[in-house]
Amino acid sequence: MADITRITPNTLINAERVEGTSVYNPQGDKLGTIDDIMLDKVSGKAIYAIMSFGGFLGIGEKYHPIPWSALNYDESKGGYVVNLDKRMLEAAPTYDMDEDFHWTPDYGRQVDRYYNAPTYW
Repeated sequence: MADITRITPNTLINAERVEGTSVYNPQGDKLGTIDDIMLDKVSGKAIYAIMSFGGFLGIGEKYHPIPWSALNYDESKGGYVVNLDKRMLEAAPTYDMDEDFHWTPDYGRQVDRYYNAPTYW
């Protein structure tokens, strides 16, 4: 259950507004943008941010699921910061944008392990 004392009107956001939000590394380099959010349909909690990264003009871009717990919102950047660099991101679990991808618990555990995040599964 969420700590209600930490939730304020300024911490709530429509999922629609998260789409397109930039993701940066701690050095301030833009890594990509959030394209979607994976929610637990029972609790309503955000579990993964699906970030697009790579490619040129949308060609060759891949989706990178990142555990929501690995993202920190930085108001000064107007985006999320994740503690990784482009090289680490290039080796992260991905799937192609045009792929008919089916999420599995094994894939989720692989993502969580890669980012050393607590597993949802």
